[in-house]
Amino acid sequence: MSKDNYDELARDIVDHVGGEENVAGLRHCVTRLRFNLKDENKADTDYLKNRDGVVTVMKSAGQYQVVIGEQVAEVYEAIVNQTSIGGDTSASETSDGGNENDNRNVLDKFIDFISGVFQPFLMALAATGMIKGLVALLGTVGVDPESGVYQVLNFAGDGFFQFLPVMVAITAARKLNMNEFTALAIAVAFLHPEINNLMTGDVMYTLFSGTAFESPIYSTFLGIPIIMPPNGYYSAIIPILVSVWLGSVVEKGIKNIIPGVVRSFLTPFFTVMIVFVISLIVIGPIANWASALVGQFFLVVQGFSPLLFGALLAVAWQLLVIFGLHWGIVPIMFILLAEQGYESIGPAMVSSTFGVLGVVIALLIKSKAKKVRDIALPGAISLVFGVSEPTIYGLMLPMKRSFLYALIGNAVGGAYIGAMSVVGYRTGGLGVFSIFNTINPSGSLDMNFWNVIIGFTLCTVVGFVLQMMFPVPSIDGNGDEGQSENIKSDE
Repeated sequence: MSKDNYDELARDIVDHVGGEENVAGLRHCVTRLRFNLKDENKADTDYLKNRDGVVTVMKSAGQYQVVIGEQVAEVYEAIVNQTSIGGDTSASETSDGGNENDNRNVLDKFIDFISGVFQPFLMALAATGMIKGLVALLGTVGVDPESGVYQVLNFAGDGFFQFLPVMVAITAARKLNMNEFTALAIAVAFLHPEINNLMTGDVMYTLFSGTAFESPIYSTFLGIPIIMPPNGYYSAIIPILVSVWLGSVVEKGIKNIIPGVVRSFLTPFFTVMIVFVISLIVIGPIANWASALVGQFFLVVQGFSPLLFGALLAVAWQLLVIFGLHWGIVPIMFILLAEQGYESIGPAMVSSTFGVLGVVIALLIKSKAKKVRDIALPGAISLVFGVSEPTIYGLMLPMKRSFLYALIGNAVGGAYIGAMSVVGYRTGGLGVFSIFNTINPSGSLDMNFWNVIIGFTLCTVVGFVLQMMFPVPSIDGNGDEGQSENIKSDE
């Protein structure tokens, strides 16, 4: 698609979501334009669904989501260049920074917030994760970990995850209409190189001894115990999110008190000082205890039935993606990685694209419908790299039985991954690139690595075989392809 076509599509989309004046905010993820509309009734959904260049339209999590596909970034850029729309800023805000027309329920607001925090840096996170996977692969082929090549690439891949709190602080501040640099000042205080010295020396006393919350105390602040996680706050997510939220509240309150002449520097002065102290002493410990409980919960579920755990996750993920609700699970992966050094969600989650891939390959072989093949070929390429939305909306939902075959394939492969207790040691690329995430930190290709490949293969093969065994559904929902052709010929 040329630039002129992107511009035309962008103008058409804006016109049919109710015009620029109806857009309170806009951002994009991997495949979707995510609008916050003041009045969704003004949008012409039927027109957009049938418009060339638009895969479908979804209304979920308080957002009006126009699914574009892999060209979403170009369309978003065209909208930003032609209009005053861009980012998550609201056109009508109350004094507390919220949209006065925002009538969404708590779940919708939470999903919107979480997706708004992670989406802006998701591709950079995936890219650096792929670099980390490459480094792990270098270790398996005998590259010396002390060599310059290994270390430089390791820094390039590992730095983003180490300083993930910085990225979270920036995007959370934008969502909460807080000064980004004030939020950064709070976040980087957690990452100060000397902060772990608070855990050195003699133990003064131990809180909650003998429980899951047992905390040795090495230092205090005005007599209040300072509770630190064993590994510090590198890669921490929840403490930063809550701290930035508190910072946004405190910042707004202080702005209403401080005289205008000194507001510019006294507002961040009091905000950073107050919020970081409260965060370090109260929010940090509570968030880390909560993280530990989340980790324990998933360990309990996996311990109860690893097979069921893997199967349910692999099936549920694509269903959650349809409604944009999958973002509620993503933070849990980061929590588990920070808490344990590995997580069991990612491998089963990523496997969910491979059942769809198997079905799509079968459709390319069996289907005679041009529309199916036109969507299936680029869809298969996207699925290899972990992007499923174009195929889900373009083929799987219209061809419901094919989607069922894909979900069965996912269930089989996910069950195997769960039963084999496959884990990811890092976050990174999706699709085939996610395989690198399962390489042991030591660089050895153990069964964890081979089991994820087997699991992905099972998803693909089962989906492929099921679709090859049964007739191809019509993409218009009228029986099977052969039946539809007979009906048309009779007419």
